[in-house]
Amino acid sequence: MPHFTVVPVKDQAEASYDSLEGINWVDYRDTGQDYPDHQDTVSSDGHGNHKEDSPFLSSADAASKKNDFYDRNLALFEEELDIRPKVSSLLSRLVSYTNITQGAKEHEEEESALASRRKTPKSPNMGTLMGVYLPCLQNIFGVILFLRLTWIVGTAGVMQSLLIVLMCCSCTMLTAISMSAIATNGVVPAGGAYFMISRSLGPEFGGAVGLCFYLGTTFASAMYILGAIEIFLKYLIPQAAIFHATDPPGSDSAMLNNMRVYGSICLSLMAVVVFVGVKYVNKLASLFLACVIISIVSIYAGAIKSMTHPPEFPICMLGNRTLVRDRFDVCAKTVIKGNITVPSQLWDRFCLPGNLSSTQCDDYFIQNNVTEIQGIPGLGSGIIRENMWGDYLQKGEILEKPGLQSVDVHGALENFGMYVSADIATSFTLLVGIFFPSATGIMAGSNRSGDLRDAQKSIPVGTILAITTTSLVYFTSVVLFGACIEGVVLRDKFGDAVRKNLVVGTLSWPSPWVIVIGSFFSTIGAGLQSLTGAPRLLQAIAKDNIIPFLRVFGHGKTNGEPTWALLLTGLIAELGILIASLDMVAPILSMFFLMCYLFVNLACAVQTLLRTPNWRPRFKYYHWALSFLGMSMCVALMFISSWYYAIVAMGIAGMIYKYIEYQGAEKEWGDGIRGLSLSAARYALLRLEVGPPHTKNWRPQLLVLLKLDEDLHVKYPRLLTFASQLKAGKGLTIVGSVVQGNFLDSYGEMQAAEQAIKNMMEIERVKGFCQVVVASKVREGVVHLIQSCGLGGMKHNTVVMGWPYGWRQSEDPRAWKTFINTVRCTTAAHLALMVPKNVSFYPSNHERFTDGNIDVWWIVHDGGMLMLLPFLLKQHKVWKKCKMRIFTVAQMDDNSIQMKKDLATFLYQLRIEAEVEVVEMHDSDISAYTYERTLMMEQRSQMLRQMRLSSAERQREV
Repeated sequence: MPHFTVVPVKDQAEASYDSLEGINWVDYRDTGQDYPDHQDTVSSDGHGNHKEDSPFLSSADAASKKNDFYDRNLALFEEELDIRPKVSSLLSRLVSYTNITQGAKEHEEEESALASRRKTPKSPNMGTLMGVYLPCLQNIFGVILFLRLTWIVGTAGVMQSLLIVLMCCSCTMLTAISMSAIATNGVVPAGGAYFMISRSLGPEFGGAVGLCFYLGTTFASAMYILGAIEIFLKYLIPQAAIFHATDPPGSDSAMLNNMRVYGSICLSLMAVVVFVGVKYVNKLASLFLACVIISIVSIYAGAIKSMTHPPEFPICMLGNRTLVRDRFDVCAKTVIKGNITVPSQLWDRFCLPGNLSSTQCDDYFIQNNVTEIQGIPGLGSGIIRENMWGDYLQKGEILEKPGLQSVDVHGALENFGMYVSADIATSFTLLVGIFFPSATGIMAGSNRSGDLRDAQKSIPVGTILAITTTSLVYFTSVVLFGACIEGVVLRDKFGDAVRKNLVVGTLSWPSPWVIVIGSFFSTIGAGLQSLTGAPRLLQAIAKDNIIPFLRVFGHGKTNGEPTWALLLTGLIAELGILIASLDMVAPILSMFFLMCYLFVNLACAVQTLLRTPNWRPRFKYYHWALSFLGMSMCVALMFISSWYYAIVAMGIAGMIYKYIEYQGAEKEWGDGIRGLSLSAARYALLRLEVGPPHTKNWRPQLLVLLKLDEDLHVKYPRLLTFASQLKAGKGLTIVGSVVQGNFLDSYGEMQAAEQAIKNMMEIERVKGFCQVVVASKVREGVVHLIQSCGLGGMKHNTVVMGWPYGWRQSEDPRAWKTFINTVRCTTAAHLALMVPKNVSFYPSNHERFTDGNIDVWWIVHDGGMLMLLPFLLKQHKVWKKCKMRIFTVAQMDDNSIQMKKDLATFLYQLRIEAEVEVVEMHDSDISAYTYERTLMMEQRSQMLRQMRLSSAERQREV
């Protein structure tokens, strides 16, 4: 039967009882530098054997021997000759270092050993303007500026619109500062934000945020396509609509269906263009950028011209209600034809056609006058005073102008389609989520770092200048829209009051078509850019192999184009197209972009606070406080925009993080989380050193001594099973073993033994550390383990070792001498000792005891440790359903009945459920070993008596 022996010492025993109560050479490989691996050749004697020549050879000797080692003079020892290059060779390799992703096929070709086969890398020649500034402008300016900014200004008012722009642009500016610090700390290859985060916070965070950024970029392509289709169907060719509404309430659903059909067609065409070749997209990039710039310039030109000659866009008002202008010709109730007053088309819409009798008309139409106001009063009109504050509407609410006189009566429901109404309910938080995508796109420069002549200078300057430029455009646009355009026109999302014209186009000069055509092509270009970048980002994640099921998306065409990633991107973008609403897609991608920006700021803050040696960014204008402020703003904007979308986005990122962690990402990038863990561990260890641990916090901290066979396999793996069940993942577990021999000769054997033990620990689910020492004698190695294992306050207090089987029959006295020596050393170190016997019969972690007992023979007073151990075992699922029985031995002069009551009371106070049994034995039946412990037995009896006396005293006090 399996059992174990415990040899406690007074210090540990009392603690367990109270626990129940409550200037070296620096090699660049060791400094975390992001330098490339180099491959060296070693000289050979012609028979496959490497020569061990001295590194200190004269040039004449080297020339005569044709020895390659002359080119290597960084070695301190002869063993390092094949890995230490000459200084000049090292510098030349660093100069030609490329930014190809580690592990990629191209990288392996770049690092080929044959220099003759290397291709001379193309010298990057892009400056700040062409490489960073303009690409960032093209990515930041987008569909929101042309389609939704006027509506945001009209709904939120100038002041709150400025606040929205300030919040979003401040968030991206702080993120750009953090990104500049990270990007100038090394080269950023393909993957951009994913690369920065994964190499700064580890594969778990990198994979989670990388996928979120990928989803955001994919939904951004869907948003741009929806914007382009909206321009196409609303303002360019309305006749192209396939679905038509028979009544005004059904117009929204018909429009959504048209968006889905044309959006899917546009997405397919774009995917084909990207598949055929990205070079065509790059060639059109300058055209798309020119469209953006021309459109913005036309807005400013129109605003300036409106000071003297505002454009003619009259708005027809019935009372204070705004009318849909394309449903009638003249803004009047009657018209004069041949000196005869006849009903107008407007009259026919609200009354019976051809009848001037007011009895057959809509009440609101009869009691209110029809007036015409200027839709674009101009910059000097003072309209900004009316547009200063917001006017949030509910879905279906009619757009009204507060200053006009109106008789408030109910009109006929069938005439509701004559008025301009809100298509969705608006709020400040909704507008933040819709506007934020227009502030994204700041990663375009960092993604091109390999093409820049001086990336360390161009990325910060270009990105920050681009954000500053776009922010000024947004701020001035908000003011100009509020100062030039009538409020009801601003709140008219689709331009129904200005004859279906694009609202921002009514302000532009020389013609509204400049904005319509320019915004259409710029939106198409932005969609192509997103549809090109998203598959490359997914390919970069897949090539890192941190998410196994994405591995297939790392492959592509022979030229490296991500074919499979493009297919998945198209399918996900189609989901956004099927939503068919720009206002619903925008907050979704806002969540994913904000999640990415949050972790860019976190990465910079962590690296700055840890002060790791390789954190030396050339961009110096950063601070951890700015990064934390950026993080806070990202979180605030996420929950301001949509708290449920924020929770979903965080849930997606959390699930991806746990999946990567569960799969065990075998990547070591020197990330900041590992450095943060080291700092936290150091802080915790120093805190533990402040004073001895309180006895209430005592638990067995195990040092498990394992024996290995000749093949370096664990001889008794059930010792690890027992340790796993006893600890249940809590506290400290150190698994140690001894390899007999000389350290210089047995280092490889020691590593193999350590790996074998780690594998067995993983199989047996032991969460702990492994330490293998090499010693000339096993018992000396055991002594070294007992003395030196652990660090600071994290040291073992209990030693677990197996019983020496067959020691009586063994001719080798070392079998029992090692055991006895370990017992003595453990006692001398004031540690507890547990010796499981018949450990091979112990249950595995997969077994379950549905019943049974754990018997404890409490012969001597040990401070309660024997009662603590079964309690800890019962915390594990294997022993959970077992009952606990306490057996104690009574001598002839003991009162066994009273002893049983005292022991039951003792267990009750310890909050341990167990059956108590007292076994009466004659003195002659008690072994000599127990007689040696008579003093401790007396201590046990004395303890029970004291407990009984203290209980009686408490009763008297009561």
